[in-house]
Amino acid sequence: MRELLLQKGISLNERDYFKDRLTAQEISSLAKDVGMTEIFAWRSPSFKKLELIPADVTDEQMASLILEEPRLLKRPIVRIGEQLIIGGSLKAIEEAV
Repeated sequence: MRELLLQKGISLNERDYFKDRLTAQEISSLAKDVGMTEIFAWRSPSFKKLELIPADVTDEQMASLILEEPRLLKRPIVRIGEQLIIGGSLKAIEEAV
C-alpha cells in the first residue's frame, strides 16, 4: 500500500501509534468521519482478551479502550483528501487516487 501511494505521487505522513499515541480528540475526529465501530479493531487479540460482548460496548468505551491500548485502533488509516480509509483496503485506496 505504501508503495502504491508513493507511485501515485502521494506524500505520506506516517505515525507510530504506539510511540505517538492518539489523543481523545483525534480519536473523536476519526470516529466522526466514519463511525467509532469502523475504527475499532474488533478482531484484535487485545479485544478478545477483554472478554467483552461487542454489542454491549459503547462508543465512549471504544474510545477509552483505544486510548489505553493502541492495538484496538484498526490500522492502517489512510486519508486521501477528505476521504478516510480504514484497514488498508487496496481497492478503496486505488479508487481514491
